[in-house]
Amino acid sequence: MPTTPRTAGRKKDPEIDRAVLAATLELLAETGYAGLTISQVAARVGVYRPAIYRRWPTKQHLVAEAVVTVLGHEPTPDTGDLRADLVTGIGTLGAAFAAPGMSQVLPGLVADLAGQPELRREFLDSVFRPRRASTARRLRTAVERGDIRPDFDMEFVLDALAAPLYYRALFGHGPVTPELTGQSVDMVLTYLARP
Repeated sequence: MPTTPRTAGRKKDPEIDRAVLAATLELLAETGYAGLTISQVAARVGVYRPAIYRRWPTKQHLVAEAVVTVLGHEPTPDTGDLRADLVTGIGTLGAAFAAPGMSQVLPGLVADLAGQPELRREFLDSVFRPRRASTARRLRTAVERGDIRPDFDMEFVLDALAAPLYYRALFGHGPVTPELTGQSVDMVLTYLARP
């Protein structure tokens, strides 16, 4: 990570991007979402605040992209074992929500997304939709193989797979565990089973 401040006029440096995102995740674990500031991130990385603002116009944009680095874009593989693939894909949510600081991020970020339509659209496009598309492709492959019935509501199934994890992460009333991931997948697979 850079240790000397850089000026805002320099070209964007991918190393700074990575360092800023890593520092953001570290600080989220230490201070929580509400306590995080751009000044803290800049000081941790050793850059001036304008270098961060050139890349991310607000704290919310920065946190949203940091969340992407934890969640990933293509979580659901296609190994031929539908249950294992869904557990892997949905399990990335569970692992992310169990990571230090991430359980405190979701409620604040969701509240900010509700009040900022542009940020909400960017988050949906960069995090939500790519992840769902990855799982949807895997489900369509399972239909083609005859593993599951073809007559189901894809949007409902995608919601049902992840909803218990999001719900617990959002309200904090219970732990987000690998067992919860397995239960969510098994519930959906029961619904998808061929007659």
